[in-house]
Amino acid sequence: MSNVGKKVKYNLLDEVEKGRRRHVDELSFKLLIGVLIVLFTSLLVILPKIYLKNEIYYNSRDISKLYNEYSVLKEENRMLKQKLEYMKFKNQVLDTIF
Repeated sequence: MSNVGKKVKYNLLDEVEKGRRRHVDELSFKLLIGVLIVLFTSLLVILPKIYLKNEIYYNSRDISKLYNEYSVLKEENRMLKQKLEYMKFKNQVLDTIF
C-alpha cells in the first residue's frame, strides 16, 4: 500500500472512532436523563403512597388505643352505676330501719 492509502485508511479509522465516541457520549447522556426521569416519576408516585400508608397505620393505632380506653371506661361506668345502685338501696333500707 502507498502512503496515501495508509493515510486515508487511518483518517477513515479516526473518523469512525470519533463518531463512535460521540455516539457513546450522547447515548450515555440520553440514558442518564431517561433514568433520572423514570426515577423522579416513580418517586412522585411511590412517596405519596408510602406517606398515606403510614398515616393510615398511625391513625388506626390511635383509634385502637382510644377504643380500648373507651371499653375500659364503659366497664368502669357500669361498675360505678352498680355501686351507686347498691348505695341507694343500702341508704333506703337503712332509712327505713332507723
